[in-house]
Amino acid sequence: INAEYMGSTMSQTHEEMVFISKLAEQAERYDEMVDCMKKVVKGNPELSVEERNLLSVAFKNVIGSRRASWRIICSIEAKEEQKGNQEHVRLIRDYKKTVQKELSNICDDIIGLLEKELVPACNTGEAKVFFLKMKGDYHRYYAEIDAGNTQKENALGAYTQASEIAHTTLAPTHPIRLGLALNFSVFYYEILQQAEKGCSLAKSAFDEAVTELDSLDEDSYKEATLIMQLLRDNLTLWTEDMQEGGDGTTVEEA
Repeated sequence: INAEYMGSTMSQTHEEMVFISKLAEQAERYDEMVDCMKKVVKGNPELSVEERNLLSVAFKNVIGSRRASWRIICSIEAKEEQKGNQEHVRLIRDYKKTVQKELSNICDDIIGLLEKELVPACNTGEAKVFFLKMKGDYHRYYAEIDAGNTQKENALGAYTQASEIAHTTLAPTHPIRLGLALNFSVFYYEILQQAEKGCSLAKSAFDEAVTELDSLDEDSYKEATLIMQLLRDNLTLWTEDMQEGGDGTTVEEA
């Protein structure tokens, strides 16, 4: 990030940092957006709904491009291995370490903020579910590049805690509860490779929400059904893959 820019944000007020974060989002300068939102959190970790969404968008875009890079590099590595081209495989594995380091640094950054600042500052069930889901997500992203069990266990713990709170504080149609179920089911299917558990979780969340759709206003209905469609898409794909022995590619996550 530009050193001159970093210096210029040091004396900004809370409101100004939020505005600059929105500006960075519009300009698609997500590393600077992350920097702004980290300063907002340090100033006051009790975020508004708008601020927590800005934080989520910032980190999701920063990590998203690296996750895409990681998947592409892994795919090329597998193809070169099939060809028996060991020199290319060696070069690819060296290069992968660069992306792996970037990914782990981003995950460590947001997980540290969540554990030390954001989750302790929560004063509603909704906020706690939002941030524990986020914690689960970043441990899951970490688990994609780390073969050990620590990240898997941490993701499982965060998702489980979030689910327990969601079931007692949020309606089955609440977008955060639905998004949590979507991502938790992806975690079971892709990371733990427990296909039946992933499908069961996604189906339960979908079925519970269906029964309460009639009580929603138009905006809430649209938001809920959007995530429910993603749950259904994954269920359809996973069921087919389990029957046909496919690659288990996930359609979408929240």
